[in-house]
Amino acid sequence: MTAELPKVTLPGGEHVPALGQGTWHMGETRRRMAEEAAAVRLGIELGMTLIDTAEMYGSGGAEEMVARAAAGLRDELFIVSKVYPHNASRAGVVAACERSLERLRTDRIDLYLLHWRGSIPLTETLAGFEQLLRDGKIRHYGVSNFDRADMAEWVALRGGETVAANQVLYNLSRRGPEWDLLPWCRERGIAIMAYTPLGQGSLLRDRTLAEVARRRNATPAQVALAWLLRQQGTIVIPKAARLEHVRDNRGALDVVLTEDDLLALDRAFPPPKGRSSLGML
Repeated sequence: MTAELPKVTLPGGEHVPALGQGTWHMGETRRRMAEEAAAVRLGIELGMTLIDTAEMYGSGGAEEMVARAAAGLRDELFIVSKVYPHNASRAGVVAACERSLERLRTDRIDLYLLHWRGSIPLTETLAGFEQLLRDGKIRHYGVSNFDRADMAEWVALRGGETVAANQVLYNLSRRGPEWDLLPWCRERGIAIMAYTPLGQGSLLRDRTLAEVARRRNATPAQVALAWLLRQQGTIVIPKAARLEHVRDNRGALDVVLTEDDLLALDRAFPPPKGRSSLGML
């Protein structure tokens, strides 16, 4: 197994793991929380110390599950959480963050994101983020589900230029961000966080992916993750609620795709030929 995870550099110069752990659809039932926390804990032990969650996931249950998984290891982790758009007013974002901190049982969130764009003016959200930053309750802030026009609007606002990351739906079957969003973010050093990197499992039934996996002595999931991990400035956050899936995800770092593999994947999953609206789940 690869000794060390590759890193992505945030705009402020901090290095974070390129392969992290997602928690969407986790923390939804108490009876599964111990099993989920054990899976996340194993991921941490394997070096996947970036953990992505949100107040939305399990109505806060995912954040509570992360707190269980992180017990005694907080200083080793880079925790990402997200605020609902309807909570993203100046005062609302501060209050929402404080609730998340309580559920996470920590004094700071490493990266705090606006989950998607809502009706509250971005200037208000930024003002709340900046207050949280000054108060030491968050260390970086960013956005999620923002297309290129949204990003341009955000960075033009006072304080917006320090955006650390944009978390978007991006995988082999959802390559729309490659047309203009990814190049725009890379040019500015803004990290891309790829959520649902396995297409909620639908990708894994693809014949080409299975054939590339067979050639590489890997699983289809590992090939799909390796395809994303080879891309500059991209953080990949697969969810795994079972120990074997955590190990499988970690093994993606040992998969080296050849030019032939990449051409085969491009034929099966063609890159975009023009701009499209940003996908969102």
